[in-house]
Amino acid sequence: MAMMQAVQCVQWGSPGTLVVGEMAQPDPKPGEVRIRVAAAGVNFPDALIVQRKYQLQPPLPFVPGTEVSGHVDAVGEGVRHLEAGDRVVAFVGIGGFAQYVCADARQVAPLPAGIDETVAAAFTLTYATSHHALIDRAQLKSSETLLVLGAGGGVGLAAVELGKVIGARVLAAASTDEKLTAAHAHGADALINYSQLELRDAIKALTDGKGVDVIYDPVGGDYTETALRSIAWRGRLLIVGFANGSIPQIPANLLLLKGASAVGVFWGEFAKREPAANALMLQSLFGWLAQGRLKPHVSRVVGLADVPQVLEDLLKRRVIGKVVVRP
Repeated sequence: MAMMQAVQCVQWGSPGTLVVGEMAQPDPKPGEVRIRVAAAGVNFPDALIVQRKYQLQPPLPFVPGTEVSGHVDAVGEGVRHLEAGDRVVAFVGIGGFAQYVCADARQVAPLPAGIDETVAAAFTLTYATSHHALIDRAQLKSSETLLVLGAGGGVGLAAVELGKVIGARVLAAASTDEKLTAAHAHGADALINYSQLELRDAIKALTDGKGVDVIYDPVGGDYTETALRSIAWRGRLLIVGFANGSIPQIPANLLLLKGASAVGVFWGEFAKREPAANALMLQSLFGWLAQGRLKPHVSRVVGLADVPQVLEDLLKRRVIGKVVVRP
């Protein structure tokens, strides 16, 4: 039996309880491919899933890790569009923090020539989430103003960049000046440090009292309602995640008074339910990446042994942009 190195969740708990060691290499089932992992992106759901705080709760033990880049190593029965040796990126949900992972072939996309594997591993989930949110769910227009909460994180920086690609005015809000410096470097038009400024007052000043058309919210907690009170007429609140740790209870009257919408964003489920639409979206994103219009911010590259500490850093909101694991 072939073996591999992997990060394993053997009990629910903090990232510090994860075990790095040897386990059996997986074999692809029908409709799957096995990927030799070159790089794996680290994402907030990876830190939640090991604590049993995410919507997906796999049986123990399992390997966390949501997205990978690498080479197809073996092809399962019925897969026609991929073959051994292909460079690919894949959304795997779990299994990514390992030397090998099996993935549903429908969630695997060819990696265009010239795109680095480390960059690709930092790209798919954050940019696909933000593209799905801004373009599909919010239908953001170039004449509108976008507020990005948590603008220094992976999805936040991706939302800032995509907002600028669309041509919108982008207000970036984050908790430290260091995170805001990164958001500014990625194109943000105005910066709000909400650990120093009252968020609502800052939005009012920056929009001449009109409010923002679209709120991109991966943070949750108290910030959601504060931002929602500053939404413009016909505005859209994008509910992306809850990095703050608490799920907000939105007063429905705020939506009514502004003719506004609260819109759920769950890219992983969209990718499963609408694979053809997702493939087209990824094609657009990789085109913009190849043209240099998008520049993923990889702040650190680490090994498998570093994953528990990196996930702790992510939970404590000490990460700017993306961390990538090279197994």
